[in-house]
Amino acid sequence: MIGMGILQPVVALAAWTMVMWFWLYGTRIPALSAAKVDPDDLVHDPTKGLDTVLPPQVMWKAHNYNHLHEAPTVFYAVAIVLAIIGEGDGLNMQLGWAYVVLRVVHSIIQATINKVQLRFMVFALSSFVLMALVARAAMVMF
Repeated sequence: MIGMGILQPVVALAAWTMVMWFWLYGTRIPALSAAKVDPDDLVHDPTKGLDTVLPPQVMWKAHNYNHLHEAPTVFYAVAIVLAIIGEGDGLNMQLGWAYVVLRVVHSIIQATINKVQLRFMVFALSSFVLMALVARAAMVMF
């Protein structure tokens, strides 16, 4: 199908988001158990939250999972637009894959070492790739 290549990185990023979901709960549930935290208690005390009761290394996965529901939503939208208008192949598909690779690298950095400067650099690069995709879609649409 012409112009649909960009849907591959869309599915890849959605799949990566599910990997992060498993990583998040694979670390959170044991940490909750080890800390003897009753999640229902957290709901009733607005001064408590998981960030205050679980180790930062556990929460980094949760923070990244949340981040995968922020800027990538723009990627999903613009990629689908590019596919619909038949412009999802070639350079646009390559930019889509670059975006996905950078987001996966960002996830790995945040979920493991969480070096903010390094993480920001990768995030900024992914944002520039996303901006290029948006600009390319806008040039075709308008």
